[in-house]
Amino acid sequence: MAIVWGLDLHEIQWNKFKGAKMFNRAYHLRRTKMIVYQMAMIFCVVSESVGTAALSDYLDQQDAIQQQHPEAKVHNNDFIGAASYNIFVGVSVATIFGAAFFFDLFWPERHESKSVRLAWKISGVVVSVMMLASALTMTIITATHSARITGTDAASARKFWAEPAKKPALQYRTNPKAIASVVFAWPGWVATVASTAILFMSHKHDDELGPKSNYGRETGSVPAIQETEGKTTTV
Repeated sequence: MAIVWGLDLHEIQWNKFKGAKMFNRAYHLRRTKMIVYQMAMIFCVVSESVGTAALSDYLDQQDAIQQQHPEAKVHNNDFIGAASYNIFVGVSVATIFGAAFFFDLFWPERHESKSVRLAWKISGVVVSVMMLASALTMTIITATHSARITGTDAASARKFWAEPAKKPALQYRTNPKAIASVVFAWPGWVATVASTAILFMSHKHDDELGPKSNYGRETGSVPAIQETEGKTTTV
């Protein structure tokens, strides 16, 4: 099997997704990483996915109203912008910790240069800050802003708003999809910060003791070495 960037592609095996292998105790923080990395990915992706659904509704409604009534202007770009940024951040978190998840799953004993280790850490910190900014933005926009129509009187605006097939709420805080996106964004941020902290701790342990846990070193398949009367014996 080919070796790419020092990684043996033969190690990519479906049976490594089994619980016994994914959550084994042989490697330091392995079980914690497998759980927390997935939590960061899942919460952030769910937040951006539900936000995408809400964004799509507002975009479709905006297009429908402005095509039917060119004199009217639909103002909902605040939510569209916030949701668009949330999509970008969700994908970024999934990319960083999705990669970390699969690398640790398939190649837990891989060697990484200092520059690669630094890139992992910087990426973790950056996506943590980005996710916090996204969660705050989505929360503030959803809680305090509303869509509106200008260029016509109030009665016509209400009529125009009700005409399209999709009728998302004028007030974002009453839109279930927008609320769900906010609700999932916060645990997504917490899990992202936790994932970054775990990444730092894991690298520190790897540098000092290697990737294996105490249990892994004691019960590993590598032959134990004993010192007997000054002689090295393989057991």
